[in-house]
Amino acid sequence: MASSGLLRALRRRIGPSSSTSQILSLTSTFRSISTLVLGEIEGGSVKPSCFSAVEAAKSLSKENSISLLLAGSGSSLQEAAKTAASCHPSVSKVLVADSDVFTHPLAEPWAKLVHLVQQRGGYSHVVASSGSFGKNILPRAAALLDVSPITDVVEISDSHLFVRHAQRKVASVGLSMQQSTSSGREGYRTVTFAFPIVLVEEARVDQLTGGWPIYAGNALSTVRYTGTGPCLLTIRSTSFPVSTVFDDSKPNEAPISQVDLSTFSEDLIGKSRYVKLSSQDTERPDLGNARVVVTGGRGLKNAENFKMIEKLAEKLGAAVGATRAAVDAGFVPNDLQVGQTGKIVAPELYMAFGVSGAIQHLAGMKDSKVIVAVNKDADAPIFQVADYGLVGDLFEVIPELLEKLPEKK
Repeated sequence: MASSGLLRALRRRIGPSSSTSQILSLTSTFRSISTLVLGEIEGGSVKPSCFSAVEAAKSLSKENSISLLLAGSGSSLQEAAKTAASCHPSVSKVLVADSDVFTHPLAEPWAKLVHLVQQRGGYSHVVASSGSFGKNILPRAAALLDVSPITDVVEISDSHLFVRHAQRKVASVGLSMQQSTSSGREGYRTVTFAFPIVLVEEARVDQLTGGWPIYAGNALSTVRYTGTGPCLLTIRSTSFPVSTVFDDSKPNEAPISQVDLSTFSEDLIGKSRYVKLSSQDTERPDLGNARVVVTGGRGLKNAENFKMIEKLAEKLGAAVGATRAAVDAGFVPNDLQVGQTGKIVAPELYMAFGVSGAIQHLAGMKDSKVIVAVNKDADAPIFQVADYGLVGDLFEVIPELLEKLPEKK
């Protein structure tokens, strides 16, 4: 039934007089799924979020051939490639682009590289994690490939059907309609979607059909990609955790291939330049990948009091997070912000002190395995999502925790 529906859709697209053989010749391109995953290198190794992108690529098809693309320069790139070749059994090949142009991950050369590699390899999908790296590169690559990217995917139903988060302007709000109707503009249709509140939005039928979420991710959309070009995705790494136990059926390392850059043009690359990298000099784990996160909110009152959160995090071997209110108040730098406009985390343990639980903050941590909240306001929204909650004064609770917790070994 699904295949007959696809044939009908293709017949509408290429014309009612098209024969089944013509349609099957088009659908044959979708049977061979191959995916290019963009790998980000940090400190001489591939970031864990990239392997979440590999996990997502596995969901596209059982017969999916997955290539991991790395770019950089020098020995650190080659070492990262060797490590990546054996880090995940689903990686079929590691592609390495070694050039001084890629010493720093600027979006313009990376986008041109993705375009070059996709055109040569004929990949049906290109996947990146939905961090600053992927969000910076993929839209530019999509423009070069003349396709529409699908962003913030949290679930993959099949190779062209996705559940996603997005931020799109809503044309109008409907009440109960759930069917498509024609609009006045050629190539568009007005579609009404069934959400807690039904949204009406215009979508290109040759690219995407689907809805858009609202309320900081509490409403999700199911999107079907119907474009003829490659499908470009960014995925929420927290939604595709990497399994720590792999099948031993693939003991060999994936082959490593050098990307031929002889035709790579650098004429249009110089629109941006690397200035410097600013990062905190700390031994704490990275916020986006930490197993434990300790977060402080506006209830800490000032930057001096926020140091209690940092001390607690050191004892637990945890990363430090903050709400937007704490960041805006100058307690900590904005790279520690957790939430809709900050980082999305899903640690095994998330501890929130003085965090009220605004919906924008919950959007960044609600997938955490265990949530512990401490707040003196018994009606704070954070308690609605917390697994363990304590109504109390954080200025009494944190010192007591610091006293009773053993020192980190």
